[in-house]
Amino acid sequence: MIYSKKSLGQNFLIDKNIIRKIVNLTKVDAKDVVEIGPGKGALTDEILKRNPKSIMLIEKDDRLFFFLKKKYYNNKIIKIFNKDILKINLESIIKKKSIIFGNLPYNISSQILVKIIKFKNCPPKFNDIIFMFQKELGEKIVCKFPSSNYGRLSILTHYKLIIANKFLISPNCFFPKPKINSMIVHFQPKSNKKYIIKNIDNLEKITNVLFSNKRKMINKNIKKILYDHELKNIPNLKDELRPAELKPELYYKITELIENR
Repeated sequence: MIYSKKSLGQNFLIDKNIIRKIVNLTKVDAKDVVEIGPGKGALTDEILKRNPKSIMLIEKDDRLFFFLKKKYYNNKIIKIFNKDILKINLESIIKKKSIIFGNLPYNISSQILVKIIKFKNCPPKFNDIIFMFQKELGEKIVCKFPSSNYGRLSILTHYKLIIANKFLISPNCFFPKPKINSMIVHFQPKSNKKYIIKNIDNLEKITNVLFSNKRKMINKNIKKILYDHELKNIPNLKDELRPAELKPELYYKITELIENR
């Protein structure tokens, strides 16, 4: 028997109804599928029932990697990588129009999402992302302005992705049972963007600078980013505002302005 590792944030999804509900969020038949953190293959088994074109599994845990290799030994459409998702060049190995699933380790789930948001190809190679997050983090990702959960992660996410669907999952659906609720979020890439940001890293840097003092007015930190004459050229940007009072569009406009200096 393979036990979960706390160090890897492992909680195995065991509720078959929830597994079916997750896979039903999109059509996987004849599609290339990527699954991050497949564990023992509970979600993989359900995906296989829908006749995908191929499945790429990315599993960091050596024990689970060898378990999966043995389990799917005769299945020619499955390719398994024993890799750390934060270190692998995912964009270079996934195929066009892929669907990405992930029951993500809670301790690195935001890093995995940001890694995918930073893909350079536009439009990206994927058609759908279906990820599981800790409920509190999920709320920060999906929230719209204005909201108490609004911040850096929602600004980055909503620039590149739309939220197609979401639902909560009880701790009772896992083994071992986590102490918190989970949230499934279904993302799709945005096809039309009003603002054109050349490098998403610039948007990330700007949000980091301004949200470094989340409760204070932006009057000091904004001057680390923009010159005085540039401040005057951005409507509705007032230095007495706080970071969470700036609409996402203002962050996109600031980034665009800096990139076009």
